[in-house]
Amino acid sequence: MSPPRSRSNSMALLLALLLAGIAAAAAQNCGCSADLCCSQYGYCGTGDPYCGVGCREGPCYSSPTNDVSVGDVATQSFFDGIIGQSDSGCVGRGFYTRDAFLAAAGYYPNFGRTGSADDSRREIAAFFAQVTHETGHFCYIEEINGAANDYCDESNTEWPCVAGRNYYGRGPIQLSWNFNYGPAGRDIGFDGLGAPETVANDVVISFRTALWYWMNNCHSLIINGQGFGATIRAINGALECDGNNPATVNARVGYYTDYCSQLGVDPGSNLTC
Repeated sequence: MSPPRSRSNSMALLLALLLAGIAAAAAQNCGCSADLCCSQYGYCGTGDPYCGVGCREGPCYSSPTNDVSVGDVATQSFFDGIIGQSDSGCVGRGFYTRDAFLAAAGYYPNFGRTGSADDSRREIAAFFAQVTHETGHFCYIEEINGAANDYCDESNTEWPCVAGRNYYGRGPIQLSWNFNYGPAGRDIGFDGLGAPETVANDVVISFRTALWYWMNNCHSLIINGQGFGATIRAINGALECDGNNPATVNARVGYYTDYCSQLGVDPGSNLTC
């Protein structure tokens, strides 16, 4: 069984808007300098529109607002309870580790530390629920039969595909498409377009790409109370939401509610998309 691919439909929609001339392409992926905030819409700047509600990274007004330790929530026992459900022969069992996750999380100090303590636990539960579904309990590093698919959007001239490279799903959230690999590589510090296989070879970078995507597309949805369903839409919405594949939506929700229960927090509302 192949895990659902993260086609990053929200980014694809964003691309369409760019091509329509609604926004400038260069502004849509943050990668801001240290003194600037990344707004909820993906722009760099200062002041309320950038550093206020929904601020993703940088000197945000509201983050961090708590002293939650991500490691104290996502314990080794919690992590082992997920990966332990994958088959013993899964390649991911020798790749994904909690230590690598925590090392990657250190690059995103707002992850799991924004809002109330309950918000933090919901965000951590939501992240691991999506990762569990995308990777089959940390079984898969790369999308099954991914090389058979063409994930090059040739219309995207900002992040042009490199000949001989394939941008199929890799890592905990199955990063896909050149328009995700390019900016992820830029922000994290690897050649996303020229060496996309890095996401499947370096476990810390692999987790960093997942958290990069999460912080740019999902973090503010949980913190602003839009619910777990909004994160499904941000990850694989066009393929699953609006009745397109209710079985996979329900599977994701099932993991989320289970992890919320394990972490002692109410899952909140708006669970489906």
